[in-house]
Amino acid sequence: MQFFAIQRIIGLLLVIFSITQLPPVIVSLIYNDGALNAFLVTFFVTIATGAALWLPVYKSRKELRLRDGFIVVVAFWTVLGLFGSLPLILSEHVTISITDSIFESISGLTTTGATVITNIESLPKSILYYRQQLQWLGGMGIVVLAVAIMPMLGIGGMQLYRAETPGPMKDSKLTPRLTETAKALWYIYLTLTILCALGYWAAGMTVFDAIAHSFSTVSIGGFSTHDNSMAYFIDKPLIEVTAIIFMFISGINFALHFTSWRSRSIKAYLMDAEFKTYLSLMLIAIVIATSYLFYTNHFPTTNQTILNSVFQVVSIGTTTGFTTQEYHLWPGFLPIMLLFLSFVGGCAGSTGGGMKVIRFLLLFKQGKREIMRVIHPNAILTIKIGGKPLQTRVIESVWGFFSVYVAVFSIMLLALMALGLDQVTAFSAVAACLNNLGPGLNEVALNYASLDDSVKWILCFAMLLGRLEIFTLLVLLTPAFWRR
Repeated sequence: MQFFAIQRIIGLLLVIFSITQLPPVIVSLIYNDGALNAFLVTFFVTIATGAALWLPVYKSRKELRLRDGFIVVVAFWTVLGLFGSLPLILSEHVTISITDSIFESISGLTTTGATVITNIESLPKSILYYRQQLQWLGGMGIVVLAVAIMPMLGIGGMQLYRAETPGPMKDSKLTPRLTETAKALWYIYLTLTILCALGYWAAGMTVFDAIAHSFSTVSIGGFSTHDNSMAYFIDKPLIEVTAIIFMFISGINFALHFTSWRSRSIKAYLMDAEFKTYLSLMLIAIVIATSYLFYTNHFPTTNQTILNSVFQVVSIGTTTGFTTQEYHLWPGFLPIMLLFLSFVGGCAGSTGGGMKVIRFLLLFKQGKREIMRVIHPNAILTIKIGGKPLQTRVIESVWGFFSVYVAVFSIMLLALMALGLDQVTAFSAVAACLNNLGPGLNEVALNYASLDDSVKWILCFAMLLGRLEIFTLLVLLTPAFWRR
């Protein structure tokens, strides 16, 4: 284990993160909202801590191993969550506890969107901006950005990339050089953010709201600058349409965006099995939700029924978590169906949460193969994606992920119920945090402010597990990881 190299990287990453405190400083100066000192103090504390970690070991330039990559990723997301909470703790305008501040910070960075803050609109503009920025940084992963910078600092980044990238197939790169891969991801991410902000602005948002919501849309985060989330703009349907488009796009594998852009063709999407599954699941859920809302006459007009149905399916299905309606009050089975859709989540290589569409597809194909084996015991059956057979190792990893996911989910569900939550609240809270969704049902439908601190700490752990795809974090808790 290269502990000095790990310390050096954590120090450098904290220095990089300290720079992200400067945009809120500018916002605070523009609006003169009185929150300037909180960000300045956070900036100096973060950069000083980073420098204190880096300076004693700045000459350590050993190449990272796979184990080191896991430690850096987990340590950094944990440390980032703590330092990210400082502006909320220090600001006199945010009257929440330290636990709530850390919960809000981790929720933002993991793009979960579960909030403990009520009366959001009363917060200073810089705090509102900062919450959105946390999600934007967490969306693609600030670690991937650091991967693009680290080679210039003499630090190899492949192990960080493998530990951070979502999905079961982590070794594929868009370009031969890892630095160029990370840069390509961020160029796409930044371009989508700019286009989304322009789309919101053209649809009727103010410049501030357009930028803020573009951050949480492209990151599949779900934070809003208004208590009513996207329902605040209910009288401007073009805003909802814009959100639907960019939530759906951001839930797609960014490698497909890159391939399509480079080839100037949409063929990459049409040929991708995961994308076709993703699109099919969305369409099926939309048809079911729309039909049932029509059947129950839940909305007075056809346009309202269709628009609200499409918006909530895409928002919950991609694990964004924006709401235009209190979907938890929708009739019949719809709230549970939408929550189940979040278990699948977005595509691998996207900013979405959940188990990822590719895993869902592989589990379905594996189940289908087992049925065929019962019918034809002697047949040799292979699982193919895009016409190409998959290695047994990939299938095993998917089953391993699914089994650990179910076990972790069950343990956390029982823990929350033991702490006094009812079944629906506990189930939806764990699902919403582990899938990085945000809004749940019952007591956590609107916010998480009423929960006990012990419950919030468990849910913080769930959010980190979901963001780091469970294994990245759990592997550090195994004795075998620390043996030589």
